[in-house]
Parts: sequence; C-alpha cells; structure tokens
Amino acid sequence: MKRREFITLIGGVAAWPLAVRAQQTVMPVIAFINGASAVASAHYAAAFRNGLNETGYIEGKNVTVEYHWLEGQYDRLPSLLADLVRLGVAVIATPGSTPASLAAKAATATIPIVFGVAEDPVKLGLVANLARPGGNATGINFFLTEAVAKRLGLLRDLVPAAVRIAVLINPSNVVTTEPALREVQRAASALGLQIQIFNASTGPEIETAFATISHERADALFVAPDAFFGSRRVQLATLAARNGIPASYATRDYVDAGGLMSYGTNIADSFRQVGVYAGKILAGAKPAELPVTQSTKFELVINLQTARALGLEVPSGVLLAADEVIE
Repeated sequence: MKRREFITLIGGVAAWPLAVRAQQTVMPVIAFINGASAVASAHYAAAFRNGLNETGYIEGKNVTVEYHWLEGQYDRLPSLLADLVRLGVAVIATPGSTPASLAAKAATATIPIVFGVAEDPVKLGLVANLARPGGNATGINFFLTEAVAKRLGLLRDLVPAAVRIAVLINPSNVVTTEPALREVQRAASALGLQIQIFNASTGPEIETAFATISHERADALFVAPDAFFGSRRVQLATLAARNGIPASYATRDYVDAGGLMSYGTNIADSFRQVGVYAGKILAGAKPAELPVTQSTKFELVINLQTARALGLEVPSGVLLAADEVIE
C-alpha cells in the first residue's frame, strides 16, 4: 500500500466517529423538566415518550430527550433554564410542574414551551388565551387546584367524624401551594372544618411534620398537590398508616402506594399529551396556534385495604361514587 493511500485510509477511519457524532447532534433535543425524582416518576416519563411516539418521534432514533429531575429543589430552575436557553434546545417540556413552566416562560420568548400545569395558564401568564395561546408556550391544564374543595369534601364524607384536618404543603413550591391553600381554607370554612398547616420540603421534614401531626392528634390529613410530594408518596402513605391518620391525596399514585384515597385528573395522560404537543412542534406546528387542552375526567380512587387497617368503614355513597376501589 502506498504511503498516501495509507494516510487517506487512516484519516477516513479517524473521521468516521466524528461523522457519527455529527449525525447524532442533528437530532432535535427536548429538555424535559419535572419537580419530582426519576425513579418515582418513571411511568410519567414513559407516558411522555408514548405521546412523542404518537407523532412519529422515537427517543434515541430521531429525537433526544434530556431529563432534568428537580427532586423538589425548585431554586435550581433559573440556572438550569439559562443553560438550556444558551444551548438552544428545540423544545422545553415542563409536564406536571408549574414552577418549571413559569421559569421557562421567564427565560425565553423564542424556544417553544409545552407545559402541564394545575392552575389556569391564562392567569399564570403563560398564554394569552386558551384557544390561541399567541406566544411560544402551550400545553395542558389538569385542574388539580380546582379539585381541592371537592377532595376535602370527599375526605369529610369518608371520615364523617373528622373535624381537625392537618394540611401538608410544600412552601418551596409557592405557585402551586398558595392557590391550593386558599381553596382548602375556603372549603374548610364552608364545611365547618378546622385546619392546621404543616410545612415540608424534604424527606426529613416530612418525618418531622408527621410527628407533630400525630402529637396534635389531627383527625385526618390533606396533602396539597405537589410534584415533590408525589415522588415521596411511599413515605407519605407509610407514615400515614403508621400514625393511623386517614389521608387524602391529589393523584391515584398515592393510593397505589397504600394511601387511603385520591381525587383528581389522570396525570399520566397529561404527560402523554405534553409529549404529543412536543412532537407536533418538532414537526413544524407553532405553539401560538396549538390550543391549550384541558383535562375533563376526574377520578376518585379508594384503597379498601388501607381503610380496613385504619378501622374505617367506607360509606356506601363514597364507594358508589368511586371510579376504582382497590381491594
């Protein structure tokens, strides 16, 4: 082999991995941000990917998804979003996280954002109106805040003797906690219930809150909507059972983990819909022209095993109203 041919061959081999990497980098990148943890929310991430798949996008084949799990550390958002804007990702997806959605909207007016929020996105300032968002953001509203009053009423129906209700909130998630707290205070007043607020933003703080709730002899517990709490659902359900406290949660994941009851929308489906919209935007759709979708189906889920362990007899009316009863 001639020396020039040998050099050419070596050069081609050396360049081949670079060419492969170059091909990989042309895939659009979606930045996925959520307030929970990767392990606890794996099924939600899968639902998001299913939505992408519906539009023809397969992770690792024609799209890259970068997952950012905050694990309740919402103070990381400004620096994280600044990095994502600097890198120029194709889409920012913030399913199930109002803080991340607002941080993304504050960080960029050009990169498309697909959100999933529990509150009214118009009031939050994410979109101009639901039918025609008009900016760089669109997504889904899944109404967890609006379900707060109904959920408190269902807890009272399930535990008729309950008067003193402990309310667990995450003070670091202000944008979700404040409206939920207003709703629960209003509903408690209408129902003649007394509420006491307990704060927790970490696993140890949840332990401390339960110790105090048990010491104060609360009749029942109302856990405010929060992605971090969702990632700690096993801890919450275990502590509620250990302390003999009937508890109400925002999503069925808690009940699957041993919690007593939940009332709210199907959060996994909202993640799927965020994935669908992210895929549509990659295919050329404009966020300004994609209407904000809204969850319409609420589900009441009761765990009868937990009720029996707590010594509760679930009223027949509550059982009849339940969409699913876990035996």
